[in-house]
Parts: sequence; C-alpha cells; structure tokens
Amino acid sequence: MEGKSNAFLETEKVGKLMAKYAVPCVISLLVAALYNIVDQIFIANADYLGSFGNAANTVVFPLTVVALAVAVMIGDGCCAYVSICLGANEKENAHKSIGSAVILTVFSGLVLMAVYLLFQSPILTMFGGRVNEETFLHSREYFFWITVGIPFYMFGQAMNPVIRSDGSPRFAMISTVAGAVVNLVLDPVFIYLFRWGMMGAAVATVIGQILTAALAVWYLRHMKAVALTPGSFRVHPELVKRYIPLGICSFLSQISLVAAMAAINNMIRKYGALDEIFGQEQFAQIPMAVVGIVMKFFQIVISITVGIAAGCIPIVGYNIGAGRKDRAKELLTHLLIAEAAVGAVALVIVELFPRQLITLFGAANESVYYTDFAVRAFRIYLCMMVLATVNKGTFIYLQSLGKALESTMLSMVRELVFGVGFALLLPLRFGLDGVLYSMPVSDVLTSVIAVVLILHTYRQLSGRSGRTEFA
Repeated sequence: MEGKSNAFLETEKVGKLMAKYAVPCVISLLVAALYNIVDQIFIANADYLGSFGNAANTVVFPLTVVALAVAVMIGDGCCAYVSICLGANEKENAHKSIGSAVILTVFSGLVLMAVYLLFQSPILTMFGGRVNEETFLHSREYFFWITVGIPFYMFGQAMNPVIRSDGSPRFAMISTVAGAVVNLVLDPVFIYLFRWGMMGAAVATVIGQILTAALAVWYLRHMKAVALTPGSFRVHPELVKRYIPLGICSFLSQISLVAAMAAINNMIRKYGALDEIFGQEQFAQIPMAVVGIVMKFFQIVISITVGIAAGCIPIVGYNIGAGRKDRAKELLTHLLIAEAAVGAVALVIVELFPRQLITLFGAANESVYYTDFAVRAFRIYLCMMVLATVNKGTFIYLQSLGKALESTMLSMVRELVFGVGFALLLPLRFGLDGVLYSMPVSDVLTSVIAVVLILHTYRQLSGRSGRTEFA
C-alpha cells in the first residue's frame, strides 16, 4: 500500500508542529490584515484626506470582508477536508477537492465584482457612507478600485490555506508577505508623491493582491503532497458537499462580522448626529473614523488568534483522520493557552497606550475630540480581549475537528445574535457609548457557551481512539 503523505503530522511533537504551522499562518493573516490598516495609516496622515478618508476606509472595509468570507469558506473548508483525506490516504479526493475549490473561487470573485460595480451607491449607503458628503465621495473612489481587485484578492486568500494543507505553510506566508510589501512601498508613492488620494491607496493594495494571486498560481503547478491534473479542475459536487460545510464557520464568522459592522456604522451615524459635538458637520465623520481604527487594531489581534488556530487545522485534521485523538486533545490545550496569552498582551496595550495607538492615525492633524473619543473607544470596545481571542480559537478548533454545526452555531450566536443585537439595543440606553459596550458584552456571553463546548470536546477526545466523522 502506498505510504501516507505528510506522515510527520502523526509523529512529530505537537508543540513543534504547532509552531511550524501556526507561525507562518499568523504572519500570513497578520500581513493580510495590515493591507487595509496600512492604507488607513497613510490616508490618515495625508493632509488632504485625514479623518474623511479614514471614515471612507471604514465604510468600505466591511465590503472587503464579504469577499474574504467567501474565499475562506472555500479555502479553509478545502484545507480541512484535504488534510483529513491525506491522513486517511485518500489522495484522489484530495486533488479533486483542490481543483474544484479553484474553479469556485474564480467564479465567486467575478460574480462579487460584478455585483459591487452594479450596486455601488446603495451598498455604500447601507454601510454608513452618507455620514457626510465628503466621506461619501472618498468612499466611492476607494470602493471602485478595490472592487477591481476583488477576484485577485479572493483567489490569493482562498489558496493560502490550501497551500498550507499541502505541507507548505512557509510558502503561503511568503506569498502574502510579498503582496503586502508591494502595498507598503506603493502606498506613500501613490498617496503622497502622486497625490492620487483614495485611488492611490486602493491601487497599491490591488497590485499587491495580484502578486499574491500569481504566486498561488505558481504553487498550484508545483504541489508536493497532492498532484493536480487537468481533470482536477472541475466542480465535483459530491466533494464540494463535504468540504464547504467545514468552511461554513469561517464564512459565517466573517459575514456575520459584516452584519455587525453594518449595524455599528449605522448606529454611529444615527447617534453621532444626536451628540452635542459629533452632531456638527465638521466633526460628523470622527466617530466612524475612530471606530474603524479600533476595529482594525482588533482585526490585527484576531488575525494572530485565527492564524494560531488555522495553522493547527492540517495537524488536527490529519490526526483525526489517522485516529489519533490523544494528539488532537493535546493540541487543544496548547491552543487555548496561546489564545489567552495573545488576548492578555493585546488588553495591556489598549488599556495603557491608547493615545500612542491613535497617534499613528493622524491624531496630530485632528481636533481634540478625535483623540478623546479614540481613547474611550479603545478602552471600552476592547476590554474583553482575552475572552474574544479564546472564543475565536474555539470556533476554528471545532471546525478543524469536522464539527461544522457546533462551530457555525457558536460563531452565529457571537456575531449575529449578540454582536448585531447589542449594537442595536445598547445605544438606546447609552447613546454613542452603547455601540462601544456591544463588543465586550457579546464576548462575555459567548464565552459561557464556549466553555461548555470546550469541556464537551475534551470528553470526546478522551474516548477510544478512532476516526471521527465529520460533516
């Protein structure tokens, strides 16, 4: 019988494997998160854009997350399924799954780009773009060029986890870093030297995304554990039905975040208009710009969190496929400790150094109201970071076990029931600050459910060894 690919995932020390896979994955996702935040830093410090440009960036950001949601649903689902297939030595299903994932990603990217181009103005209005006229004009300019790059962005993000499942986390990291470096170099050139404004920030981002997508194409032609053939590149419905459920959690965690951001942006616009300061036209964009910055910092932390957990997906999937529940259990313990540590470090930073953080985003060029609201937003909105990171790690670990239903439901409760619900309800009592309270309240309640699922998972993994069934 032919030997199994990636057999070292069943024999090497769990801690060493976690570092090998998680660190490149963290760097990949962290760099991907920095695409948008780098844009925002350069925009904030451009004297002709400032908080208006920052607010526009905040409006468009959720729409890029929609694209990411579809991409990671396909990519993470395929990654988890391929890893299980390789652990069970089912190479035929592995290569067909990757080929169909490529086709689905390309098709989805083109469809989403068309939808965005056709319905640009109503979409931007839905996400709070009409807080004032200048913000809306900047939003339209930025959104158009970002939309042009959507197919490349989605392809690079979907193929990243697929590349990791083939045993090449380092290449996955390099492809993402390369695109981000290009963006970092071109942003100041286009924004400050050429003075292309929001278009310059977007075009720099798209060029970086094209490079990442091109490197992914190169890798698909040189895979190690899985040999792709022309016959791989068809939609195989029977396999799509198996791996898409494993990526549904990734999709819902992102798409429900979009719903929460839409609710938050609109509550900011509504209750900001009732505020004594932010109800004035010249300051109306400040709350939206600031909350966008706070959410970008949160995205950086969550990128580290997701990177640690997602890096474990191939390891967990392989060992479950091979019947090694003991190793999957050991990895869960390592994961929870790592996630809590990341949250604790982030909490210290936001509580002690909020003024230093907001200085990066052009505070020197803004009114004192900008800085004061930012300090309050950082300290309130992110005060339960430890619970947020552990919750997110739990979502993804359950997904890697093939527990698509549990993972999906927990993610849905956090982002839609709690995230959207409290963003809509708390401002009724606390006004603009109610938007900030919605985040910590949601994480506290989600953690109660997460603890129950974690304990149940530990009991299951302590049982008799054998392959676990997945959705």
